[in-house]
Amino acid sequence: MTIVRKAQAGTMQSSDLMVFLEPAPELVIEIESTVKAQFEHLIRAKIEEVLRERGVGAGRVRVTDRGALDYAIQARLETALLRAGGE
Repeated sequence: MTIVRKAQAGTMQSSDLMVFLEPAPELVIEIESTVKAQFEHLIRAKIEEVLRERGVGAGRVRVTDRGALDYAIQARLETALLRAGGE
């Protein structure tokens, strides 16, 4: 899958996150989180897992997290990917 346009999904509510995608020549993942010190590695791992499953090798992924759980991270990222060029 290729990210061909800017897209976003999610909210800034507590226990949710916003995902912003845009085309880029290489894969860049940026994470801002209220729990970054404790959980950045887990958030990044989930993002990388979803991107790998969807075959995304390039694009800018920016996440603003407010304590979302794994299933919310996956759902928001998959929604943004569909909006960004989809399958």
